[in-house]
Amino acid sequence: MARGRGRARGTKINPRNRYHSQWTETVRDRGWGEKEGSSSPVSMELQVERSRNILSRNDSPDVPFDRSVNPYRGCEHGCVYCYARPGHAWLDLSPGLDFETRLFCRPDAPWLLRRELAQPGYRPAPLALGSFTDAYQPVEREQRITRRLLELLSACRHPVCLVTKSALVERDIDLLAEMASQGLARCAISVTTLEKSLSKRMEPRAAAPARRLKTIQRLSSAGVPVTVLLAPVIPALNDHELERILTAAREAGATSARMVLLRLPMEVGGLFENWLREHYPGRAGRVMELVRELHDGRLNDSRPGMRMTGTGPYAEMLGQRFNLWKRRLGFQEPPKLRVDGFRKEWLQAEDPQLTLPGF
Repeated sequence: MARGRGRARGTKINPRNRYHSQWTETVRDRGWGEKEGSSSPVSMELQVERSRNILSRNDSPDVPFDRSVNPYRGCEHGCVYCYARPGHAWLDLSPGLDFETRLFCRPDAPWLLRRELAQPGYRPAPLALGSFTDAYQPVEREQRITRRLLELLSACRHPVCLVTKSALVERDIDLLAEMASQGLARCAISVTTLEKSLSKRMEPRAAAPARRLKTIQRLSSAGVPVTVLLAPVIPALNDHELERILTAAREAGATSARMVLLRLPMEVGGLFENWLREHYPGRAGRVMELVRELHDGRLNDSRPGMRMTGTGPYAEMLGQRFNLWKRRLGFQEPPKLRVDGFRKEWLQAEDPQLTLPGF
């Protein structure tokens, strides 16, 4: 499947991944009928990935869940800072343009998840949908894998938490509102900036900032608890907006807030710096200097408890500002989700697909 020719991309380059020993580059010599600076439009390719299991586990203290399901690999949103980009190297692809144009979907994810939840030893706890790449990226409109996963979780009364920067989540308000009324669902909406020009350059296919605030309002009005996620906060680029974002999200109905500082693991560092020098050359050096200051001289500190909060005076100052405004605006901790209504007997029925829409 291929589509989306000629639309904006988060990065224009496709550097080799860390495992490549050989790679090829396209060189365009002027004089063969091409206009200077022209390039062939890039199509999005979607491939089916077959997996044995779909439930991922983690024991990280940095995230509020220990299990997750990711319906997609790669992300068409094209956020240049995305920490998930290096994952494409495992597929022998580039974390650059490949990450946002060579996507993989898991259409059998609902069936695999049903099988895993039905195991005798399984114990329910909040499950994160789309923790690695966005479960509501544009291909979900056609694939509807996330919708079917939610139908499964709703039917067996399993708690779920979502994080997205897409307005497409509004399509599933019917399911989310019903689950939230039972204490089974909450959402986090990522708002990186309120400046439309910055968002368009940095995360070109995600919803515009004003649209994300509208999504917060619609989810909240339907009774779904919403967390505003300031992620990533980038020094000397969007950190001056911290208070404005928190205020706008609170007015839209968000009841809790989290902040994550920029980290640039593996190949993301070079991609982000290349993007900075193209779009913000006057401040690129200062931004990269401050990112290193946040992570003890590196672009990424992978130590648990450090990677999302950073260290040093600048990180402490950002944390103080965030906590001050979080208290001032009356943000609370996200509600705990219930696990006592889990219906394993429904999952273990002979043919539960007969009662599950979309299967």
